[in-house]
Amino acid sequence: MLRYLTAGESHGPALTTIVEGAPAHLPFTADGLGEELTRRRSGHGRGNRMKIEKDVVEIVGGVRHGETLGSPIAVLIRNTEWSLWSEDMSAEPGEPQRTLTAPRPGHADLSGMLKYNTYDARDILERSSARETAARTVAGYVAKQLLGTIGVSVLSHVIQIGPVEAQTERVPSPKDLPAVDGNPVRCFDQAASAAMVQEIDKAKRDRDTLGGVVEVLVYGLPAGVGSHVHFDRKLDARLAEALMSIQSVKAVEVGDGTQTAKRRGSSAHDEIYYNDGFERKTDRAGGTEGGMTTGQPVRVRAYLKPISTLMRALDTVDVRTKEPEAALRERSDVCAVPSGGVVAEQVVAVTVAQELQRMLGGDTVEDFQASMERYVQRIEQY
Repeated sequence: MLRYLTAGESHGPALTTIVEGAPAHLPFTADGLGEELTRRRSGHGRGNRMKIEKDVVEIVGGVRHGETLGSPIAVLIRNTEWSLWSEDMSAEPGEPQRTLTAPRPGHADLSGMLKYNTYDARDILERSSARETAARTVAGYVAKQLLGTIGVSVLSHVIQIGPVEAQTERVPSPKDLPAVDGNPVRCFDQAASAAMVQEIDKAKRDRDTLGGVVEVLVYGLPAGVGSHVHFDRKLDARLAEALMSIQSVKAVEVGDGTQTAKRRGSSAHDEIYYNDGFERKTDRAGGTEGGMTTGQPVRVRAYLKPISTLMRALDTVDVRTKEPEAALRERSDVCAVPSGGVVAEQVVAVTVAQELQRMLGGDTVEDFQASMERYVQRIEQY
């Protein structure tokens, strides 16, 4: 089953990802991974750092001639800005030339400084940075490649930025992903998209930031992925945990979630019908019941807070002097919601792939596919 470990700091020499559990014969290329990393940097509202901060990929293990070997995959994502930080972020013994003693509100800085007994916030912020999601994209790319071998697709779209909400009566399908990615805010509603761009531009003029909501959709899953038998096997619970692990995510919703809580039971559930197979006329539950998929598209939402680092600095305190100070502006994004959707895709893909591997097994892609075919045939004959 897929598992991964990431290492590295935002301004260190490289981010490192090791992915274990990928079956043999899975397509894997630096160009394919590079495309996913480029999507992660996309979206109106990102700062100039996204233009400077290129993701230089080096595959150092687990792949040969464009296919996985079944052994652990190791990938380095080089930091093209390393030369500017090589002294302050050096691994060699010594002291940094620049220290940051004023923790930034909304970040891990102060809690981390207290926990790890350091007076330099850079010891904390370098690892807690959302730059770490580039390393997680490696695992997401592996998962998406694996899901693609059995016809499962994962995509995201933005449904809200600040106060501007998209109409969601019609959601994108896999064939719509190029249109979503081609949109400046990755929104499927063109009218709402234009309003979102205006809202981002207004926030930039005000030297402020914006959060929002992204929706992730998983197409092609059969019923029964996940389990009801233990709390840590419930797919919706695992998806919520994965999404909440993303920097800036403060809430997760499955299906109609918050709206369902306001309804009566008679209008809250998806009634079951049979017509040459089991079907539902509604999808209020978001494609899961009892911790398992229902066969409908899985639909989850992640709510992202506004970026904590503002162009007009928030108030903080120097931990040494205890005197008031303005927080450092480490980066200048106004809104990272569009790229946050891409990261949400990655963690959802990994979670779904893990549960499918638990069900189906297989040390090779061919074994994985054959097991899926047998499972689908069995439930179709039920």
